[in-house]
Amino acid sequence: MAEGKVLLEIVTPYGLVVSEEVDEVTASGSEGEFGVLPGHVPFVTTLKIGMLIAKTGKETKIFFVNWGYAEIGPDKVLVLADSAERSENIDVERAKEAMKRAEERLKKCEHCDFHRAEASLERAATRVQVAQLKVPR
Repeated sequence: MAEGKVLLEIVTPYGLVVSEEVDEVTASGSEGEFGVLPGHVPFVTTLKIGMLIAKTGKETKIFFVNWGYAEIGPDKVLVLADSAERSENIDVERAKEAMKRAEERLKKCEHCDFHRAEASLERAATRVQVAQLKVPR
């Protein structure tokens, strides 16, 4: 491991999404957003639907993360997520369609699982937001 770096690994049930050394990580924890730099105190937290940002020098990479856990150590951030994807791999049109379907489901939700429909809308909206971010290089 390079001095002053953190190993970021994002793993889903479908496989490894990323494994690389970065300068810093910012993620959406269930208790709020948190940042990690090399030498961080160890902790474990749950993650909510949101984005994870990894910076190395002037390069920024953004990921969509769908629930999960993060284990933080002084030189490693391990994310175990239900699903995750790089911002450039998100199909924006598909995410927008999913958002429309979720909105319609919520409008007509009398006998549906409201929390499930609400989570679908949050996932779709966050994927659209992450995909449309323009990151300075």
